[in-house]
Amino acid sequence: MEKLISSKHNIQHVPESYILPPEIRPGRAAIPSCKSIPVIDLHGNIDSNRQDLVQRIMEAGQEFGFFQLTNHGVPEELMKETVKVAEEFFQLPVEDKASFYSEDPRRGCRLSTSIDYDHEKVHFWRDNLRHHCRPLEDHVGEWPTNPTRYREVIGNYAVRVRELSLVLLDLICEGLGIESGYFEGGLSRLQMMSLNYYPPCPDPALTLGLPKHADPNLITVLNQGAVPGLQVLKDEKWLALEPVPNAFVVNIGHALQVISNGMLRSAEHRVVTNAFVARATVTSFIQPSNDSLIGPATLLVDRCSLPLYRPFRYDEFLRTYIKDAQDGKPPLKQYEISQT
Repeated sequence: MEKLISSKHNIQHVPESYILPPEIRPGRAAIPSCKSIPVIDLHGNIDSNRQDLVQRIMEAGQEFGFFQLTNHGVPEELMKETVKVAEEFFQLPVEDKASFYSEDPRRGCRLSTSIDYDHEKVHFWRDNLRHHCRPLEDHVGEWPTNPTRYREVIGNYAVRVRELSLVLLDLICEGLGIESGYFEGGLSRLQMMSLNYYPPCPDPALTLGLPKHADPNLITVLNQGAVPGLQVLKDEKWLALEPVPNAFVVNIGHALQVISNGMLRSAEHRVVTNAFVARATVTSFIQPSNDSLIGPATLLVDRCSLPLYRPFRYDEFLRTYIKDAQDGKPPLKQYEISQT
């Protein structure tokens, strides 16, 4: 528990174990705000202008791998309460969180810090609580009971965000020209909730909350609250994704890039820290079951192109994803099919 960055108080200087190599650290150069990543109004268009909505989602997924989503149907008060509950959990006394702390990544409800604290060369300025959400009744009993409303708020939130994610995946089906409901069943069976906490950092130029990465799953829905910190890599330049009030950040995962046969892309992103205020975020990952076979949708390959990726089991990919991420290798590279 002493490893948690949130348990350290009155830090005046960044500890040496958190100082990144010069080529990786964010430095002091100003990062421009990204004005071009689309902000998409969901329910304002889903009935009246559905074709345009689908086109905008596809264009955002092709060019950026990211978009922000407004008018999405998840109540604003629930979004705010979810971030507030996350903040309250991480601000609990150490002894109240101790039972959830574990070094075992297989644990169903796990509090940890950085990414792989005991094995990584440099640590990241983040604490994390991660747990399964579906089926809700199978997992909610493992969740914290302090704060007292944790299970109620996060449970309601998980259900609403999963419903939203399935709506988005159906719109993506339309955009890809594959059958409606393609992502139902095993491809979207699992939902993981990840609560992140980034305490104030004495020198944000030296460290990161999370390093450059792209998500391995199908689709990610992020509630990033009001404090900025997310940056997206576009054309080898970092762009700051400023929070839009009551908006979700949605990004494409590696599994969806493969299924779309490259029509959508999983973009690299990172999290920077803040010198003055803490930042709490809540992320929902929709991901395939471990035994799901991931590969380009047959209709896409039959209709217009050769497959860009060989099929693989999702649990096989997760194993190689972790190793490749640690080694700084593109996680999808070994699954690509040469077109020569």
